[in-house]
Amino acid sequence: MTTRTSSKPRKLTPKGEQTRLRIVAAAAQLMFDRGVAGTTMEDVKAASGASSSQLYHYFADKQALIMDVIAYQDERVVGDQQPMLARLDTVDGLRAWCAFLVQHQIDLECHGGCPIGSLGSELAEVDPAARAAVSGSFLRWESGIRDGLRAMHERGELTADPEDLALTVLAALQGGLLLTQIHRDVRPLRVTLDAMIDHVEAHTVTAAPPLS
Repeated sequence: MTTRTSSKPRKLTPKGEQTRLRIVAAAAQLMFDRGVAGTTMEDVKAASGASSSQLYHYFADKQALIMDVIAYQDERVVGDQQPMLARLDTVDGLRAWCAFLVQHQIDLECHGGCPIGSLGSELAEVDPAARAAVSGSFLRWESGIRDGLRAMHERGELTADPEDLALTVLAALQGGLLLTQIHRDVRPLRVTLDAMIDHVEAHTVTAAPPLS
């Protein structure tokens, strides 16, 4: 694959932006269901209801569309989790986030795995630009986890290194999602996340009250 970035026009009318987003959303769903290799531009055109002229006006080729799909999935996955990630500065907040992740897989009947991870595993060895974009998405996700853990650490409530712990949590999450997808069973994700919560909790202490 080439490493061209998105060909999105710099300025779009509201109608044009709506059309572009419809195309990206359709492509993202197809790539989630079928994989990148199993999705053609003709498939995207049919699923989005766009004409050929519209499709190629916004995206010069499939590579350009892939880059926008990665950005779209980043916002849907990591962006949508920001309110929960902002509350990861307590063990209860961590439990609520993990419960959401498990329930989401139940709702999906354990199909598809992680949209970002799936794109990364398919594109990392063939598309350097896409690999870098997926890496950036994972770093954003890791940062959100780390910020909460760092807040606990700064309050004296967490003894473990928040940098290492955030990476461990994200890596465990990705492994749990993959096994849940493969086995069509939410148990791997639930067990993995429960173990991670126990690990975090084992490194928490009750902070001493401030001196009066």
